[in-house]
Formats: sequence, C-alpha cells, structure tokens
Amino acid sequence: MKTKFERVSLLPPYVFSEINNLKAKERLKGRDIIDLGMGNPDQPTPKHVVNKLISTIKNSKTHRYSISRGIEGLRKAQREYYKRRFGVNLDKDEEIVVTLGSKEGLANLASAITSKGDLVLVPNPSYPIHPYGFLIAGASVKNIKMECQESFLKNLSLKIKQYKNRVKAIIINYPNNPTTDVVCLDFYKELVNICYRNQIWILSDLAYAEIYFDIKPPPSILQINKAKNIAVEFSSMSKTFNMPGWRIGFACGNKVLISALARIKSYLDYGAFTPIQVAATAALNGPEDCINEIRSVYKKRRDILISSFKRAGWNFPPPDATMFAWAPIPEKYSDKGSLYFTKLLLKKAGVAVSPGIGFGKYGDKHVRISLVENEHRIRQAARSIKNNIKI
Repeated sequence: MKTKFERVSLLPPYVFSEINNLKAKERLKGRDIIDLGMGNPDQPTPKHVVNKLISTIKNSKTHRYSISRGIEGLRKAQREYYKRRFGVNLDKDEEIVVTLGSKEGLANLASAITSKGDLVLVPNPSYPIHPYGFLIAGASVKNIKMECQESFLKNLSLKIKQYKNRVKAIIINYPNNPTTDVVCLDFYKELVNICYRNQIWILSDLAYAEIYFDIKPPPSILQINKAKNIAVEFSSMSKTFNMPGWRIGFACGNKVLISALARIKSYLDYGAFTPIQVAATAALNGPEDCINEIRSVYKKRRDILISSFKRAGWNFPPPDATMFAWAPIPEKYSDKGSLYFTKLLLKKAGVAVSPGIGFGKYGDKHVRISLVENEHRIRQAARSIKNNIKI
C-alpha cells in the first residue's frame, strides 16, 4: 500500500508543532508557561452575540443544513459593513460569500482557480496558508520579500518581467501577519494598476482591519477603482469580535472569483451552523462599542509589552496594527536564528513566542509575539526574560 501522498509531501514539518510539543513537555514538568505564541484571542465574545446564538439555537429549525454561500441576512450585514466602513458597494448575491473563517476561504479559492503549475506570487514572510494553500492546490509559488511599500511594488514589477507575464495571482495581507505592516490607498492603487495591466488576480487578506492603533483605519483594496475587476478580499470575525472558534469569515469582490469559490464550496460544505451565522449577523449589525473595547485592550497590552520588554533590554518597534509584535531577535542571538531563540525563551524564561522562520525564510531574524496574555502576565514575561536571559 502506498504511504506517500503528493500533496502532503509538499508540506514541510510544521515549525510551530515543535514549539507546541516543547510547551507541553515544560508544562508536564509543572512549569508555568506564559504563552505569547499562537494568535488565539483570550477575551470573551461580546455578550449580545453569545445571547443571540443561544436564543437562535433553541429553534430546532436552525439545526438543519445551512447554505454554503451563507444565509442572506449575514451577506446583507457584510454588505452594509463594507458600505459603512469603506464606502464600498457590494452585491450580496454575486460579490459576497460567507466562509468558515478566512483561512478556509483562501484555501478553497486556491483550489477553485488553480491549475497544476500555475505561478502565484506570495510575500515572504507570510501567514502559512497564503503560500501553502496554493502549493496544496498544485501551483508553483514564488516569493516576494516583504519590504517597504515602494520596494515591494518594484519587486513585483521585476518578478512579473522575470516570469514573462506567467503570474496568475498574487496574495497580499495588510495589516500584515506576521510583520504588522500597514499600507495606504496609494499602495493599493499602484498595485491594482500593475496587476490590471498584467491580468493578475489579487487575493487580499484583511483579517486585521479593525485591530489598529494611533493610525487611520486601514483601508480595503476594494476602495480602488477597477479593483473589483481583478481582486477578492477575505475578512474574518475572529479578531474583530473575539470569535476565533466560531469560524466565520467572508470573501468579497470580483464576481468571477466569488462564483468560483461559491461553486467549489457547494460541493465541499453546507456552510457554517445557522445559529452561528445568525449571531454573526447580530455582531455586524450591532453596536461598535465592543470593537472599540477589544482594540483598546490590545493597545494597552501593546504599550506594556514594548515598555516592559525595553526595560528587560529587548527593544523593538511598536506595531501600528494587528494583535502581534514583530520583534527582531537580540543581536547576541541573531546568527543562531529564530527557532533557537524561541526555544531559549521557552526553556530559560518560560515564555513562548512564534519563531519567524515558521512564516518563511525571510522571517528568521524575528519572532512574533502575540498580545494574548493580560497585562500582568506580559510584565511577568518581561521580568522572567530579564532575570534568566542575557540580552
């Protein structure tokens, strides 16, 4: 019996699994691990959203199969959110699909539009589903180093020329996970112009649109004229409303891409559980106080992280957005790489972070620190690093 599977063999050993195993071993020894690794929100989902789920689930009619592209009420709510937040008009039937989180949407769209050998450009470092969703689908993935906006666009033009206009799609992610970079509308305008001229699809991941600090609200690529001709944008309720386990997200934009995603999803799933979709509708249509409160919590944690780690001797720039900090490894350990330094933090200080190498080769000089512990625990992590590691 054959035991080697082509698509599985494309995937390298999951770096984060190695860290998770090490965390488990340390906890078995009775150690208190301060976990700043996975971007898993620790705050509760807003009460009015939970209450809506509870009241809806009592109706047995909602226990049946749902609709793979999402219930109409939720698609209407997403349409109104885009109009309110970005000034973008969307057709709820042709330009919006509800997904099981943005991760599922990206992976299924990659499967829907990819032929074996298609060339796709992905920033490096990047969130793992961005390259591996297309690799699993059979594409040839090429990297663009994550740099400043101007350099990124120049590199994109060079890549298009290098590959002789064979690029089928590009993935972008702003605010970015893991680098926390943000961009302005001028960046999106130039990106759309480049890709429109070269007939390249754009897949934009906007999962952190509402987690930002001290800056203007991050824009949507769909605000740019002509963007809907070539772009689709993924968003998620996981971070905005503290709903990571609920698995609700959206794909919005180009009708051709939305149709392809909706069609492939119709073969693969019946959509999210209807009461969850109804509760998500209540979240989008409800008061925005909870969003502001969630953002405020992350901002306080960010500020404490930066100041307390600085006192511990580890300086890194404060992020403008997302629930992460992208921290350069202290110079003393830089040559040893992010996996070594991550293990050192865990073993010596009892602090877990994510090694930058897990997001791509160009991330190996950094670690990603998640703002998923309370303020006291963040200060505790800083003291433990100061007392146990020479930085």
